[in-house]
Amino acid sequence: MDQLIEGYRRFRAEFWPADRARYEALAKRGQHPHALVVACADSRVDPQTVFGAVPGELFTLRNVAALVPPYQPDGNHHGTSAGLEFGVRVLKVERIVVLGHAQCGGVQAMIHGAPAEAQDFVEHWMDIAKPALRCEPVEPAGTVAFYEAQVVRLSLNNLMTFPWIASSVAAGNLKLEGFHFDIHTGTLSRLVDGEFVQVT
Repeated sequence: MDQLIEGYRRFRAEFWPADRARYEALAKRGQHPHALVVACADSRVDPQTVFGAVPGELFTLRNVAALVPPYQPDGNHHGTSAGLEFGVRVLKVERIVVLGHAQCGGVQAMIHGAPAEAQDFVEHWMDIAKPALRCEPVEPAGTVAFYEAQVVRLSLNNLMTFPWIASSVAAGNLKLEGFHFDIHTGTLSRLVDGEFVQVT
C-alpha cells in the first residue's frame, strides 16, 4: 500500500497543480471521450501511455487478452459488453480500438492452456478466442505473435456482432481499429487492409 500512497502524493505534488483545471472541467461537464479502447489487463501495456492521452480522452475497458466476446444479451454478467454498450450508446465514442500486445499471457494460455492457478476463470474466458486457432501460422517460431494478431482480428469481428455497433459503423458514425504494441521495442502496429503495419 505504501507504493500506492507515495504514487498519490507524487500525483498531488507534480501532476495535480498543472492538470487541476482539466479535472475540474471533467467533473463539471462530464466525460466525452473520443475513443473507446479495449486493452489487455497486462500491467506493462497502459493505453493512456501508449497513445499519449490525457484524462478524459479514452474510455478504457481492460480484460485478459483484450478480448471482445460475441454479442450475447442473456442476462449473465458481461463486463466488457456492458462497457461497450455504455461507451457506444451513452458516450457516443467516435471509434473503438482493440489494442493487443506482445508477450500476452492470455494468448499463451489459449495456445498452451491456462496455468494451474488460473483455471476458475482464465481458461473459460480464453475459449472466446479459440476460433483464432483455426488459422495456422506460417512460421512456427512466431506462433504466439501470430495468434496475438489473430485475437485482435477476432475481437474486431466480434464487435460487429453487436447490432448497435454494426449500425453505427454502417452509418459512418463509428470506426473500428486494431493495434498491436510490442513491449520490448516500444513500437505500435496498426491493422491496415488486413495486415499490421508499424506506425512511424
